[in-house]
Amino acid sequence: MDRNKIIATARNVIDEESRALAILSETVGQNLAHAAQVILDAPGRVIVSGMGKSGHVGKKIAATFASTGTPAHFVHPAEASHGDLGMISKGDVVLILSNSGETPELADLIAHTRRFGITMIGVASRAESTLMQQADVQLVLPQLGEACGHGVVPTISTTMTLALGDALAVALMEHREFGAEHFRQFHPGGKLGARLSRVRDLMHSADTLPLVTSSTAMSDTLLVISQKGFGVVGVTDDHNRLIGIITDGDLRRHMDGLLDRTAGEVMTPAPRTIAPEALAAEALAQMNERKITCLFVVPLDGTGESCGILHIHDCLRAGVA
Repeated sequence: MDRNKIIATARNVIDEESRALAILSETVGQNLAHAAQVILDAPGRVIVSGMGKSGHVGKKIAATFASTGTPAHFVHPAEASHGDLGMISKGDVVLILSNSGETPELADLIAHTRRFGITMIGVASRAESTLMQQADVQLVLPQLGEACGHGVVPTISTTMTLALGDALAVALMEHREFGAEHFRQFHPGGKLGARLSRVRDLMHSADTLPLVTSSTAMSDTLLVISQKGFGVVGVTDDHNRLIGIITDGDLRRHMDGLLDRTAGEVMTPAPRTIAPEALAAEALAQMNERKITCLFVVPLDGTGESCGILHIHDCLRAGVA
Protein backbone atom coordinates (compact mmCIF):
# COMPACT_ATOMS: atom_id res chain seq x y z
CA MET A 1 0.00 0.00 0.00
CA ASP A 2 1.32 3.41 -1.03
CA ARG A 3 0.52 5.49 2.05
CA ASN A 4 1.71 8.73 0.51
CA LYS A 5 -0.68 8.27 -2.41
CA ILE A 6 -3.57 7.61 -0.02
CA ILE A 7 -2.74 10.74 1.95
CA ALA A 8 -2.47 12.80 -1.24
CA THR A 9 -5.86 11.54 -2.46
CA ALA A 10 -7.50 12.27 0.88
CA ARG A 11 -6.12 15.79 0.94
CA ASN A 12 -7.25 16.37 -2.63
CA VAL A 13 -10.82 15.34 -1.77
CA ILE A 14 -10.90 17.63 1.24
CA ASP A 15 -9.43 20.51 -0.79
CA GLU A 16 -11.99 20.04 -3.57
CA GLU A 17 -14.87 19.95 -1.10
CA SER A 18 -13.51 23.05 0.63
CA ARG A 19 -13.41 24.92 -2.67
CA ALA A 20 -16.94 23.76 -3.42
CA LEU A 21 -18.19 25.13 -0.11
CA ALA A 22 -16.55 28.48 -0.83
CA ILE A 23 -18.34 28.63 -4.19
CA LEU A 24 -21.63 27.58 -2.55
CA SER A 25 -21.27 30.40 -0.02
CA GLU A 26 -21.07 32.93 -2.84
CA THR A 27 -24.32 31.63 -4.36
CA VAL A 28 -26.38 31.90 -1.18
CA GLY A 29 -28.86 34.74 -1.55
CA GLN A 30 -32.51 35.70 -1.57
CA ASN A 31 -33.76 32.21 -2.37
CA LEU A 32 -32.40 30.90 0.92
CA ALA A 33 -33.97 33.86 2.73
CA HIS A 34 -37.25 33.02 0.96
CA ALA A 35 -36.97 29.39 2.08
CA ALA A 36 -36.39 30.52 5.66
CA GLN A 37 -39.41 32.81 5.54
CA VAL A 38 -41.61 30.04 4.17
CA ILE A 39 -40.58 27.74 7.00
CA LEU A 40 -41.08 30.44 9.63
CA ASP A 41 -44.57 31.22 8.31
CA ALA A 42 -45.67 27.58 8.09
CA PRO A 43 -47.99 26.38 10.88
CA GLY A 44 -46.82 22.79 10.42
CA ARG A 45 -43.53 20.92 10.27
CA VAL A 46 -40.67 20.70 7.82
CA ILE A 47 -40.79 17.35 6.05
CA VAL A 48 -37.38 16.46 4.61
CA SER A 49 -37.03 13.80 1.93
CA GLY A 50 -34.42 12.42 -0.42
CA MET A 51 -33.32 9.12 -1.96
CA GLY A 52 -29.99 7.34 -1.53
CA LYS A 53 -27.14 9.53 -0.29
CA SER A 54 -29.44 12.56 -0.42
CA GLY A 55 -31.71 10.67 1.95
CA HIS A 56 -28.90 10.12 4.43
CA VAL A 57 -28.07 13.82 4.30
CA GLY A 58 -31.77 14.62 4.63
CA LYS A 59 -32.05 12.65 7.87
CA LYS A 60 -29.25 14.69 9.36
CA ILE A 61 -30.79 17.98 8.20
CA ALA A 62 -34.17 17.01 9.69
CA ALA A 63 -32.48 16.11 12.98
CA THR A 64 -30.63 19.44 13.02
CA PHE A 65 -33.85 21.35 12.36
CA ALA A 66 -35.67 19.49 15.12
CA SER A 67 -32.94 20.06 17.70
CA THR A 68 -32.66 23.79 17.00
CA GLY A 69 -36.29 24.86 17.29
CA THR A 70 -37.72 24.00 13.87
CA PRO A 71 -40.06 20.98 14.13
CA ALA A 72 -39.07 18.51 11.41
CA HIS A 73 -38.89 14.87 10.48
CA PHE A 74 -37.66 12.74 7.58
CA VAL A 75 -39.98 10.84 5.24
CA HIS A 76 -38.43 8.25 2.93
CA PRO A 77 -39.75 8.78 -0.62
CA ALA A 78 -40.27 5.06 -1.27
CA GLU A 79 -42.20 4.66 1.98
CA ALA A 80 -44.16 7.79 1.11
CA SER A 81 -45.52 5.99 -1.96
CA HIS A 82 -46.76 3.19 0.30
CA GLY A 83 -48.72 5.15 2.87
CA ASP A 84 -46.36 7.63 4.46
CA LEU A 85 -47.75 10.46 2.35
CA GLY A 86 -50.33 10.56 5.14
CA MET A 87 -47.63 12.02 7.38
CA ILE A 88 -47.61 15.19 5.28
CA SER A 89 -50.38 17.72 5.83
CA LYS A 90 -51.35 21.08 4.44
CA GLY A 91 -49.46 23.63 6.48
CA ASP A 92 -46.25 21.60 6.33
CA VAL A 93 -43.26 22.56 4.21
CA VAL A 94 -41.60 19.79 2.22
CA LEU A 95 -37.84 20.07 1.63
CA ILE A 96 -36.76 17.67 -1.13
CA LEU A 97 -33.12 16.89 -1.87
CA SER A 98 -31.92 15.46 -5.19
CA ASN A 99 -28.67 16.36 -6.91
CA SER A 100 -30.05 15.61 -10.37
CA GLY A 101 -33.59 16.72 -9.60
CA GLU A 102 -34.85 13.73 -11.60
CA THR A 103 -34.90 10.95 -8.97
CA PRO A 104 -37.90 8.80 -10.01
CA GLU A 105 -38.79 7.74 -6.47
CA LEU A 106 -39.66 11.36 -5.69
CA ALA A 107 -42.48 11.54 -8.25
CA ASP A 108 -45.35 10.59 -5.92
CA LEU A 109 -44.09 12.92 -3.20
CA ILE A 110 -43.81 15.85 -5.59
CA ALA A 111 -47.27 15.11 -7.02
CA HIS A 112 -48.74 14.98 -3.49
CA THR A 113 -47.45 18.46 -2.66
CA ARG A 114 -48.84 19.85 -5.92
CA ARG A 115 -52.23 18.18 -5.46
CA PHE A 116 -52.80 19.49 -1.94
CA GLY A 117 -51.05 22.85 -2.23
CA ILE A 118 -48.24 21.99 0.16
CA THR A 119 -45.26 24.33 -0.12
CA MET A 120 -42.19 22.58 -1.54
CA ILE A 121 -38.55 23.67 -1.37
CA GLY A 122 -36.29 21.93 -3.87
CA VAL A 123 -32.54 21.45 -3.54
CA ALA A 124 -30.75 20.28 -6.70
CA SER A 125 -27.90 21.21 -9.03
CA ARG A 126 -30.06 21.56 -12.17
CA ALA A 127 -32.47 24.47 -12.22
CA GLU A 128 -34.22 23.00 -15.26
CA SER A 129 -34.89 19.63 -13.59
CA THR A 130 -38.37 18.32 -12.85
CA LEU A 131 -37.96 18.85 -9.11
CA MET A 132 -36.87 22.46 -9.45
CA GLN A 133 -39.49 23.32 -12.05
CA GLN A 134 -42.20 22.10 -9.66
CA ALA A 135 -40.69 23.63 -6.49
CA ASP A 136 -42.13 26.77 -4.91
CA VAL A 137 -38.65 27.74 -3.74
CA GLN A 138 -35.49 26.70 -5.60
CA LEU A 139 -32.15 26.27 -3.84
CA VAL A 140 -29.76 25.55 -6.69
CA LEU A 141 -26.41 23.92 -5.94
CA PRO A 142 -23.38 24.80 -8.11
CA GLN A 143 -22.62 22.10 -10.69
CA LEU A 144 -19.09 21.15 -9.69
CA GLY A 145 -18.91 17.41 -10.29
CA GLU A 146 -17.71 15.04 -7.57
CA ALA A 147 -14.39 14.53 -5.81
CA CYS A 148 -14.01 10.83 -6.59
CA GLY A 149 -12.11 11.29 -9.84
CA HIS A 150 -14.86 9.61 -11.88
CA GLY A 151 -17.68 12.05 -11.15
CA VAL A 152 -20.06 9.35 -9.97
CA VAL A 153 -19.65 9.00 -6.18
CA PRO A 154 -21.70 11.58 -4.24
CA THR A 155 -19.07 13.61 -2.39
CA ILE A 156 -19.01 17.28 -3.30
CA SER A 157 -22.76 17.31 -3.96
CA THR A 158 -23.66 15.76 -0.61
CA THR A 159 -21.22 18.01 1.26
CA MET A 160 -22.79 21.10 -0.30
CA THR A 161 -26.30 19.83 0.44
CA LEU A 162 -25.41 19.17 4.06
CA ALA A 163 -23.79 22.59 4.43
CA LEU A 164 -26.81 24.29 2.88
CA GLY A 165 -29.09 22.46 5.31
CA ASP A 166 -26.91 23.51 8.25
CA ALA A 167 -26.89 27.11 7.04
CA LEU A 168 -30.68 27.18 6.81
CA ALA A 169 -31.12 25.53 10.22
CA VAL A 170 -28.76 27.94 11.99
CA ALA A 171 -30.30 30.97 10.27
CA LEU A 172 -33.72 29.84 11.51
CA MET A 173 -32.31 29.16 14.96
CA GLU A 174 -30.86 32.64 15.27
CA HIS A 175 -34.05 34.25 13.99
CA ARG A 176 -36.03 32.38 16.67
CA GLU A 177 -33.45 33.50 19.29
CA PHE A 178 -32.98 29.85 20.16
CA GLY A 179 -30.36 29.85 22.93
CA ALA A 180 -28.50 27.45 25.20
CA GLU A 181 -31.45 26.92 27.54
CA HIS A 182 -33.73 25.96 24.64
CA PHE A 183 -31.00 23.75 23.22
CA ARG A 184 -30.72 21.85 26.48
CA GLN A 185 -34.45 21.08 26.43
CA PHE A 186 -33.87 18.99 23.31
CA HIS A 187 -30.51 17.59 24.51
CA PRO A 188 -31.09 16.51 28.13
CA GLY A 189 -28.87 13.45 27.87
CA GLY A 190 -25.17 12.96 27.41
CA LYS A 191 -22.26 15.34 27.70
CA LEU A 192 -23.96 18.20 25.92
CA GLY A 193 -26.99 18.14 28.19
CA ALA A 194 -24.78 18.03 31.26
CA ARG A 195 -22.70 21.03 30.16
CA LEU A 196 -25.87 23.06 29.64
CA SER A 197 -27.38 22.15 33.02
CA ARG A 198 -28.28 25.05 35.26
CA VAL A 199 -27.36 25.27 38.93
CA ARG A 200 -31.05 25.08 39.83
CA ASP A 201 -31.24 21.68 38.11
CA LEU A 202 -28.59 20.14 40.37
CA MET A 203 -28.73 22.04 43.66
CA HIS A 204 -30.13 20.82 47.00
CA SER A 205 -32.82 22.98 48.56
CA ALA A 206 -35.46 23.30 51.28
CA ASP A 207 -34.88 21.12 54.37
CA THR A 208 -31.56 19.79 53.08
CA LEU A 209 -29.84 23.17 53.42
CA PRO A 210 -27.17 23.34 56.16
CA LEU A 211 -28.05 26.71 57.69
CA VAL A 212 -27.74 28.19 61.19
CA THR A 213 -28.09 31.70 62.56
CA SER A 214 -25.13 33.74 63.67
CA SER A 215 -26.15 33.29 67.32
CA THR A 216 -26.28 29.47 67.11
CA ALA A 217 -23.91 27.77 69.54
CA MET A 218 -21.07 25.90 67.89
CA SER A 219 -22.14 22.66 69.60
CA ASP A 220 -25.42 22.86 67.68
CA THR A 221 -23.66 24.06 64.55
CA LEU A 222 -21.46 20.96 64.53
CA LEU A 223 -24.58 18.80 64.71
CA VAL A 224 -26.02 20.55 61.63
CA ILE A 225 -22.75 20.04 59.73
CA SER A 226 -22.82 16.35 60.61
CA GLN A 227 -26.52 15.82 59.89
CA LYS A 228 -26.66 17.60 56.51
CA GLY A 229 -23.53 15.91 55.17
CA PHE A 230 -22.07 18.74 53.06
CA GLY A 231 -19.09 19.40 55.33
CA VAL A 232 -20.06 23.08 55.60
CA VAL A 233 -22.77 25.23 57.11
CA GLY A 234 -24.13 28.59 56.04
CA VAL A 235 -24.67 31.35 58.57
CA THR A 236 -27.64 33.73 58.32
CA ASP A 237 -28.59 36.97 60.04
CA ASP A 238 -31.91 37.83 61.63
CA HIS A 239 -33.39 38.51 58.18
CA ASN A 240 -32.36 35.07 56.81
CA ARG A 241 -29.67 36.63 54.64
CA LEU A 242 -26.58 34.50 54.06
CA ILE A 243 -23.71 36.35 55.73
CA GLY A 244 -21.09 33.67 56.23
CA ILE A 245 -19.92 30.09 55.91
CA ILE A 246 -18.16 27.67 58.24
CA THR A 247 -15.85 25.09 56.71
CA ASP A 248 -13.42 22.58 58.16
CA GLY A 249 -10.72 25.25 57.82
CA ASP A 250 -12.69 27.58 60.07
CA LEU A 251 -13.09 24.81 62.63
CA ARG A 252 -9.34 24.18 62.71
CA ARG A 253 -8.55 27.88 63.11
CA HIS A 254 -10.88 28.18 66.11
CA MET A 255 -10.17 24.82 67.72
CA ASP A 256 -9.23 26.37 71.06
CA GLY A 257 -12.47 27.07 72.91
CA LEU A 258 -14.55 26.13 69.82
CA LEU A 259 -17.58 24.98 71.79
CA ASP A 260 -17.66 28.24 73.72
CA ARG A 261 -18.20 30.27 70.55
CA THR A 262 -21.18 31.04 68.31
CA ALA A 263 -21.44 30.45 64.57
CA GLY A 264 -21.06 34.17 63.92
CA GLU A 265 -17.72 34.22 65.72
CA VAL A 266 -16.27 31.29 63.76
CA MET A 267 -17.65 31.92 60.26
CA THR A 268 -15.85 33.36 57.25
CA PRO A 269 -17.97 36.33 56.17
CA ALA A 270 -19.24 37.16 52.66
CA PRO A 271 -18.98 33.65 51.20
CA ARG A 272 -18.75 32.99 47.47
CA THR A 273 -22.21 32.23 46.04
CA ILE A 274 -23.75 31.36 42.68
CA ALA A 275 -27.11 32.26 41.09
CA PRO A 276 -29.59 29.45 40.33
CA GLU A 277 -29.72 30.51 36.67
CA ALA A 278 -25.95 30.10 36.21
CA LEU A 279 -24.60 27.16 34.24
CA ALA A 280 -23.45 24.26 36.39
CA ALA A 281 -20.20 24.32 34.42
CA GLU A 282 -19.59 27.86 35.71
CA ALA A 283 -20.18 26.72 39.28
CA LEU A 284 -17.77 23.81 38.83
CA ALA A 285 -15.13 26.15 37.42
CA GLN A 286 -15.45 28.42 40.46
CA MET A 287 -15.14 25.51 42.86
CA ASN A 288 -12.07 24.18 41.08
CA GLU A 289 -10.46 27.62 40.94
CA ARG A 290 -10.99 28.30 44.64
CA LYS A 291 -10.38 24.72 45.72
CA ILE A 292 -13.73 24.49 47.53
CA THR A 293 -16.35 21.76 47.45
CA CYS A 294 -19.62 23.69 47.88
CA LEU A 295 -21.32 26.86 46.74
CA PHE A 296 -24.43 28.30 48.33
CA VAL A 297 -27.04 29.37 45.80
CA VAL A 298 -28.43 32.89 46.19
CA PRO A 299 -30.94 34.41 43.72
CA LEU A 300 -30.21 37.75 42.11
CA ASP A 301 -33.35 39.28 43.64
CA GLY A 302 -31.45 41.25 46.28
CA THR A 303 -32.89 39.47 49.31
CA GLY A 304 -29.64 37.65 50.04
CA GLU A 305 -31.48 34.52 51.14
CA SER A 306 -29.98 31.19 50.11
CA CYS A 307 -32.29 28.90 48.14
CA GLY A 308 -29.90 26.01 47.69
CA ILE A 309 -26.45 24.51 47.89
CA LEU A 310 -24.42 22.83 45.17
CA HIS A 311 -21.71 20.29 45.94
CA ILE A 312 -18.91 19.53 43.51
CA HIS A 313 -19.99 15.87 43.53
CA ASP A 314 -23.41 16.91 42.19
CA CYS A 315 -21.69 18.36 39.13
CA LEU A 316 -19.46 15.34 38.62
CA ARG A 317 -22.36 12.88 38.97
CA ALA A 318 -24.28 14.82 36.34
CA GLY A 319 -21.32 14.65 33.96
CA VAL A 320 -20.46 18.35 34.12
CA ALA A 321 -16.76 18.76 33.36
